Amino acid sequence: MVTQTKRLEHVRILMYSHDTFGLGHLRRCRTIAHAIVERFKGVNVIIISGSQIAGAFDFRARVDFVKIPSVIKLYNGEYSSVGEYIDLEDILEMRKLIIQRTAEVFSPDLFIVDKEPLGLKGELLPTLQMFDNTKTKTVLGLRDVMDAPQQLEKEWESRNVLEHVVELYDRIWVYGPEDFWNPLQGLELPDGLEDRLRYTGFLERELPSHQIGEKNAAYLPDKYILVTAGGGGDGSVLMEQVLAAREYDKNSDFPIVMVLGPFMKTENRDRIRNRASRLSNIVVLDFETRMEMLLKEAIAVVGMCGYNTFCEVLSFDRKALFVPRTTPRQEQYIRASRARELGLCNMLTPEEAAVPHTLAEALHKLPLMDRPSLHLDDHALEGLNTICDEVENLLSSHSKDIPDTARRSTGDEPNQTIESLI
Repeated sequence: MVTQTKRLEHVRILMYSHDTFGLGHLRRCRTIAHAIVERFKGVNVIIISGSQIAGAFDFRARVDFVKIPSVIKLYNGEYSSVGEYIDLEDILEMRKLIIQRTAEVFSPDLFIVDKEPLGLKGELLPTLQMFDNTKTKTVLGLRDVMDAPQQLEKEWESRNVLEHVVELYDRIWVYGPEDFWNPLQGLELPDGLEDRLRYTGFLERELPSHQIGEKNAAYLPDKYILVTAGGGGDGSVLMEQVLAAREYDKNSDFPIVMVLGPFMKTENRDRIRNRASRLSNIVVLDFETRMEMLLKEAIAVVGMCGYNTFCEVLSFDRKALFVPRTTPRQEQYIRASRARELGLCNMLTPEEAAVPHTLAEALHKLPLMDRPSLHLDDHALEGLNTICDEVENLLSSHSKDIPDTARRSTGDEPNQTIESLI
């Protein structure tokens, strides 16, 4: 948790979040950006995001975002443009040009890239190459778990990703403890790359300054099990499995709150609501941007073990049952399996959760589990502090060398909009 306030004079940080499926990348970037401006006065942050709903979230003063055209990642791993009559190649070209122009005008001291080293379909390469041999420091931020080694190797090898990372990045931050998982394990790392790795620890979450929306708050019971699937794009299966377990277990009526997520298909959303209406003590919410508030009041969580949900479970010390997706990526399955191994949660495979009596039994046991804090290392949630220390190390001397010219903002006011910069 960030507590100490310092000043970095006239520093600009640009972040990139490609955002093609779900909410994880934007929420992680927003969390990091908020921690940085809380620690350092004089820093302004802009997040480049492809999320369709970036504007639904609150951003602190000195944190702003630039919306690039959205591209949807389908469940089979392919990409599609949001606009029915807009060619995908045209969308990708627009994204690349907006990113590059934003970087040129904003002229950041630090560029932080979330998860995709070269950007979607290589859209970051011109911008990264532009920063080469300049004062702009470049950082690649990786989740604690990326994917199964063989899948990641296949994905990266054809594009020479690791060679580009060595050429174009000053640091690689891993958003997890070193003893939890190595996201690059099994890969043959080029010389010099391992020296740039920094394990930060998990990103601890705090309660937002505003309460959850009044509409959602009106329906909440005092205590409940929270069922969440992040953005909800592929979360309907988990929701219906929980409903099937409740239908099977006639004696259970402990309150359940389901958050469907903004990307769940309408037909799935309607089916879940209709099914839940026939059961007692089940509240179904469409979406909530302040998930931390919902999680704080829950006695336990059922989820898929996406990175943000996992960090929230650890941050608020909530008992958890995870049913991770296993295709097209193994990320959630690896994270949940490792967390169960360490005593931090319980886990069922999707096939196990599809058996109503198996899931019903796991739900019964959920309140009796240990809290994760009993098995969690004291420094496991130091990610935001470590990142802020890294930012200071990378930029403190650099920022002092830059004169206070007209191109720099005052640093303590909200960012200008991108329209005023271009």
